[in-house]
Amino acid sequence: MSSKLEQSLNEMGITLPAAPAPAANYVPFVVTGNTVYVSGQISNGEDGLIVGKLGDNMTTEEGAAAARTCALSLLAQLKAACDGDLDRLMRVVKLVGFVNSTADYTEQPKVINGASDFMVEALGDIGRHARSAVSAVSLPLGVAVEIEGIFEIK
Repeated sequence: MSSKLEQSLNEMGITLPAAPAPAANYVPFVVTGNTVYVSGQISNGEDGLIVGKLGDNMTTEEGAAAARTCALSLLAQLKAACDGDLDRLMRVVKLVGFVNSTADYTEQPKVINGASDFMVEALGDIGRHARSAVSAVSLPLGVAVEIEGIFEIK
């Protein structure tokens, strides 16, 4: 049985992907008390990894779409952390977004808006969060975006 939150996502035409397995020696999330720390989720769409460098071969809009896929993976990991019950989510506390971009690219916040806007669209007020959006000279596997998250659960 899916949660009310997941049913709401389904009504929006959104299906959460399976929670991605970690690619190295780390865990995908850590639950301590009522806080869930989700490891960085890389941009990954239906056709595989979303690779590119903002300011070079990728537009800000394409980057924002890539960030949205990271948000979906964050929620998929959160669902796993909550034993399948997304209704345990109390609040998205913070997102930290990394954007694979050139030295002169300055629209990292607009890229990470793809994830932030999705969280608010999908979750309402509990999706509003603190945030950082920073540039990276490169990201794992050449992906365009990586985002980690902190969530409060019950």
